[in-house]
Amino acid sequence: LEVAMESTSIYWIPIWRILDTDFDVKLVNPYFIRQLPGRKTDVKDAQWIATVLQKGLIRGSFIPEQHIQELRQYNRRITYLNRNLQRADQSIDLILQRCNIRLSNYVSDIGGKSMRKVIEAISMGQTDPFELTKLVHTRTKNKHGVQTIKESLTGIVSPTDRDLLGMTLEEAEFYQKQLTACKDKLLDLCGNYYQEELELLQGVPGIKEHSAASIIAEVGVNMEAFQTASHLVGWAGLRPRNDQSAGKIKGRKTLHGNKYLRMMLVQCAWGASRTKQSSFFIRYNTLKKRMNHNKALMANARKLLVVIWNILATKQHYRPLAA
Repeated sequence: LEVAMESTSIYWIPIWRILDTDFDVKLVNPYFIRQLPGRKTDVKDAQWIATVLQKGLIRGSFIPEQHIQELRQYNRRITYLNRNLQRADQSIDLILQRCNIRLSNYVSDIGGKSMRKVIEAISMGQTDPFELTKLVHTRTKNKHGVQTIKESLTGIVSPTDRDLLGMTLEEAEFYQKQLTACKDKLLDLCGNYYQEELELLQGVPGIKEHSAASIIAEVGVNMEAFQTASHLVGWAGLRPRNDQSAGKIKGRKTLHGNKYLRMMLVQCAWGASRTKQSSFFIRYNTLKKRMNHNKALMANARKLLVVIWNILATKQHYRPLAA
């Protein structure tokens, strides 16, 4: 028996889990179902979906296997934790700014080791700028000067500020602990079931172990769901839209797609663009001469996804083109 349902938010997931073992279930994108004329009701929608299903006019959306779904849960949790960790770090910096402490102006990462050591010392009651300067990395002090760093650590810290710093620091450490645990689970699960694909993807410039596991979590390893690389590119939302009227191009923005995959691909494309003598490095610098940085980076991300499709479809190692 066949069952079709619309993909509405996450409400379809529990029903899918119940029916998937006993029925041939298809998840249908509402965009591809013709809207009914007249007054719209849930009953009419269900009747129309059943009609077009019986006539074979719709096809199911891409639903990965169980292990890939588990990987997705970890991968998307990592994205959520990263955002919360950034918010916690920004909250810490705002508290320090209220105390006239602006060390964040001179460090590259407000969540880095130097910043963490200074925050821990202040939350424990240490406010002497000379002692706090000792906790800052030598490279930072050499770059900006010891006196400048000392002045940036001179401020007025009240007991309330210390309490809030301690609370926010605990919050950041909690997110960091969960983030590390999720990454370990993601890599372990991916290594147990998809070790071959994990190693193949790491041969591509810009893709490391964690990014390879994230890509597998979103696209899977079976490329039969995507007939060509172009289908995968469109599903990821990296294809420019065809918005034309009377021969005039109205827009070329990318489509809506898998935002988690797209974020990871852009990060990998940036790393590949900085890998010298690689085809991605040459492509990025060539495109940058006639378009802005973001467009050139998205073009590299699209090319990277095409390479990923070919690697997963053929199970062959990446072979770089001659420069």
